[in-house]
Amino acid sequence: MDIRLFDDKQSLGAAAAAQGAAAIRNAIAERGEANIIVATGASQFEVLGALVEIPGIDWSKVSAYHLDEYVGLPKTHPASFRGYLQERFVSRVPGLAVFTEVTGDAEDLDEEIVRLNRAIDGKTIDVCFAGIGENCHLAFNDPPADFDTRSPYIVVELDEGCRRQQLGEGWFPSLEDVPAKAISMSIQQILKSDVLVISVPDERKAVAVQAAIEGPITPDYPASILKTHSRCTVFLDRPAASRLSPETLADAQEG
Repeated sequence: MDIRLFDDKQSLGAAAAAQGAAAIRNAIAERGEANIIVATGASQFEVLGALVEIPGIDWSKVSAYHLDEYVGLPKTHPASFRGYLQERFVSRVPGLAVFTEVTGDAEDLDEEIVRLNRAIDGKTIDVCFAGIGENCHLAFNDPPADFDTRSPYIVVELDEGCRRQQLGEGWFPSLEDVPAKAISMSIQQILKSDVLVISVPDERKAVAVQAAIEGPITPDYPASILKTHSRCTVFLDRPAASRLSPETLADAQEG
């Protein structure tokens, strides 16, 4: 795991986007196509904003897969991750080859999981853009996360810490309005990605960052498993890194 440290969210997002863009261009040059995973939430505002402005990416050769979505939430809801990605990513890149979205309000969730798993099965994922939750979740894999399932997508229960984060970020008017379930990409599917670009701004993530980077690898801190990936870079601003030890910070790359 590599750690990069930034003074502000804008430079963090620009650097994360640049690393992801390089992986996309390399994949297109080598195989004629690229497959990516795109995430949502406040941690991705600056990343996606920078990514869609980077020149030299032939988006017609890029297929994107959606990381997670609330169960039962329509695309028109302000908190819908499908709506978020349509606005901030899909509509802003010219001619994206494929966008495989997670339909959280599908009538039959079992059929939706089958559809998603078929869509991603056998695909080489060149880069995954993601963040870390306040409870150290990775995607919507809340603690204790399932580190073993090989299903690419699963239905998960959202714990109170996760749901309170969504409330605190302003996506819902009350805790009761936050869905209790989601469809999430599994931990093992995320780890299949060739490159992991993990963006984590804000002091409210500092405890989770410390657990993920300096703690043991355990389902109780799902993002701790990122340490097992050989090409994972965690992009932090200084508030998010504020609980890391001097030794860890000394090894981090500035900017």
